Amino acid sequence: MQIPSSQTHADPRSRAVHLLGRPFTLGGLTLRNRIAMAAVTRRFSPDGVPGENVAVYYARRAEGGAGLIVTEGTYIGRDAAAAYDRVPHFHGARALAGWARVAERVHAAGGRIMPQLWHTGVVRTDAVPPLGVPAEGPSGVGLDGRPHGRAMTLDDIDAVVEAFAEAAAAAERIGFDGVELHGAHGYLIDAFLWHGTNTRTDSYGGGHASRARFAAEIVAAVRAAVSPGFPVLFRLSQWKTDHYDARVAEDPGELERLLAPLAAAGVDAFHASTRRYWLPEFDGSDLNLAGWTKKLTGRPSITVGSVGLDQQFAGAPGRTQRSGVTGIAPLLDRLERDEFDVVAVARALVADPDWPAKALTGRLHEALPYDASLLDALV
Repeated sequence: MQIPSSQTHADPRSRAVHLLGRPFTLGGLTLRNRIAMAAVTRRFSPDGVPGENVAVYYARRAEGGAGLIVTEGTYIGRDAAAAYDRVPHFHGARALAGWARVAERVHAAGGRIMPQLWHTGVVRTDAVPPLGVPAEGPSGVGLDGRPHGRAMTLDDIDAVVEAFAEAAAAAERIGFDGVELHGAHGYLIDAFLWHGTNTRTDSYGGGHASRARFAAEIVAAVRAAVSPGFPVLFRLSQWKTDHYDARVAEDPGELERLLAPLAAAGVDAFHASTRRYWLPEFDGSDLNLAGWTKKLTGRPSITVGSVGLDQQFAGAPGRTQRSGVTGIAPLLDRLERDEFDVVAVARALVADPDWPAKALTGRLHEALPYDASLLDALV
């Protein structure tokens, strides 16, 4: 895999400080720099309750210089939201008490933190507790196009919208700095956005604007449940879990029809998930997905995708087992052009909590390489 090189010859340390080291404001929140930790599912929360090890893990990334921590995906209060065990919940007294301690530790380390609120939709299997609860999605269709789970009723839709709003209100109440709604990778919100899983014939299916209705209702409900300055982020993607060629939008016009209702409903920033940040999203332009999202919505955007790695992320099976470290000059070039506003880092930050500090001081050659075995422990 070849990451394009930059033609800029400025001192890498001064460029990184100038571009990545700038504060950034989202709603009423000011981040100390432009580096965020992207959500990475870790599964170290037995019974859905994050413990001291989770608090230490996130605080360590804040100590290492990340301006914003977006937590691993956390389940909203809906039985069908779960697809994997030992994933933390964002509902219930015990789980919320655990998360309050996490937020406190991150703040003490100088960082800011948002939970990623998650409903896995048709990715769920019957083998995951609570048992006997079928997967739910827009049409009872799985990511592979085969029948799976059940189609949500209008009452189901209303209940899920309310569960997202309740989780967001809880996040603000226990001291978090904002929320991110997981609308990517084929999970529930994204399943409504994508024609491959949304074959509904009512007002939640059909054209792009109709497929965006469910997501827009969640955003509006969350916006109404929190303070005006409390940031609401929305994560989106073209690709789906194990379906990397899937696309919710074939051109900028289709993307705008999907995202405009979300921006109008109250999204403060979009987090555009790609596997390789340097690839153009549509023909005729060098803009990546985050760049197009910012251009079309007028909202700030966050880019992510193999930042700091010399191999692209590949999901299981055949996931990348090990990746070396690479520079970020091409990323800085794009940031300098205001293509996006914040850079999210995932696996490189799992491998090295000090990646942000090393990036800001021109020491990425000292960064620790990523290895998939690192996911087997929470350090």
